[in-house]
Amino acid sequence: MKKTRLLNSELSYLVATLGHTDEITIGDAGLPIPEGVERIDLALTHGVPGFIQTVEVLLSESQIEGVIIAEETKQVSPELHSQLLEVIKKDSESTGKETNVTYVSHEEFKVRSFDSKAIVRTGECTPYANVIFQTGVTF
Repeated sequence: MKKTRLLNSELSYLVATLGHTDEITIGDAGLPIPEGVERIDLALTHGVPGFIQTVEVLLSESQIEGVIIAEETKQVSPELHSQLLEVIKKDSESTGKETNVTYVSHEEFKVRSFDSKAIVRTGECTPYANVIFQTGVTF
């Protein structure tokens, strides 16, 4: 059995196959997922698993260099936005690598997510609980 935090086999496989600059989206329960993009559906019920919890586990297993967030998140869900930035900051500090955060409109975010290697659906029901991670390298 794995010793690390990430136990979901689909998500573990995805992380193992990511290359430099690949993108992965983690979304709330309502984020549209288009045909042709891999869907990893973790949602069990409202709020389970949570968005921040899913982000923390994913970051414990993968290196990121960029983050894309919908601009609307700051106004509509400020508490979640602050939590997300704190998790990203902690990850950046623990790896010693800078993480670039970019904001786009929610419409641009949805279009951009279509190019993700996969979209991970959580049970989160907080509006705009979505993020795109651009993978980095560990060396």
